[in-house]
Amino acid sequence: MTLEKPAAEPKSTAQAPGDEDNEEARAGLDIWKYVFGFTEMAVVKCAIDLGIADAMESHPEPSISLSRLSSELGCCPSSLRRILRFLVHRRIFRQHPDTDTYSQTPLSRRLLTRGENSMAAFIRLETTPVMLAPWLNLSSHVSAAAATAPPPFVAVHGDDVWVYSAANPGHSRLIDEAMACDARVAVPALAEDCPEVFEGVLTMVDVGGGNGTTLRLLRKAFPWIRGINFDLPHVVSGASPPCEGVEHVGGDMFEGVPKADAVFLKWVLHDWSDSKCVQILKNCKEAISGSKSGKVIIMEAVIGKEEDDKLTDVRLTLDMVMMAHTGGGKERTEKEWAHVLCQAGFTKYTIKPIRAIQSVIEAFP
Repeated sequence: MTLEKPAAEPKSTAQAPGDEDNEEARAGLDIWKYVFGFTEMAVVKCAIDLGIADAMESHPEPSISLSRLSSELGCCPSSLRRILRFLVHRRIFRQHPDTDTYSQTPLSRRLLTRGENSMAAFIRLETTPVMLAPWLNLSSHVSAAAATAPPPFVAVHGDDVWVYSAANPGHSRLIDEAMACDARVAVPALAEDCPEVFEGVLTMVDVGGGNGTTLRLLRKAFPWIRGINFDLPHVVSGASPPCEGVEHVGGDMFEGVPKADAVFLKWVLHDWSDSKCVQILKNCKEAISGSKSGKVIIMEAVIGKEEDDKLTDVRLTLDMVMMAHTGGGKERTEKEWAHVLCQAGFTKYTIKPIRAIQSVIEAFP
């Protein structure tokens, strides 16, 4: 005899009196977020370009007057006041009551040009005309009548983002600097939350490692690891100054990956279709074939069912970014990750959440 779970009580779909009126009123307010949705991004970019956060941070006092700030930045005081009013309302900067003085917040410090938590380079990348233009072609790509339409980025620029970046070194640097922003946030979270992932790993190749920021951070936490920063030749040629224990190697991950105990991939696989992911993962599996404890360590978002997760909206937004900027890339559910790992020949995997957009996926041959 087995116990059956009682049927759940049917949820009432009836609306309480006044609910429709409240919903309609809310809609009347919320729609304006989408009418002028671009404004927030544009004004934050303006703040970065003007160097507002940098000027406040370098000021000897914790707060700064509008007149002093406008003088230091060479800005029109009345225009700067309006920019600050907008950003104060969004709690990015702080205005002192009944004064024209302003100070930093934890959020405004993310707009610093330099700093461990700076996201300025990421914002600068996403607000370039190069990255904004593809969004206007999103509907053409999604339309059922245009199933064979090129990805939005290709439709606008003629090539995918990687070919475009190889031909435009300035844009390539913007991508590397943006990825370094995320690395400075996500990699310490990985090191603190899941240090056991790196136990027994003596050599590791970071596939798509950009300017080497990720490996430098990992070696700081796990100094016994010898690292290979592996990326396209034009990327590693502009990598950061030499780092002890890290070798920069140029190559193509679709052709092969250098041998190591572990392969590390952060925000690489989400750029590619399932078939391309399988190809990359097969090469990663081959790279660890000589190690008894070999594994592939993947840092990627995992879209789950926990709708109350504070980062769910960011992950879903990132999925839209993949649709606009890549040719088949996407954020994946656990089931979708299991599929590509199985197709690549891995027999086991684990997923561990960390305090970041990404989770840590360990894949074993």
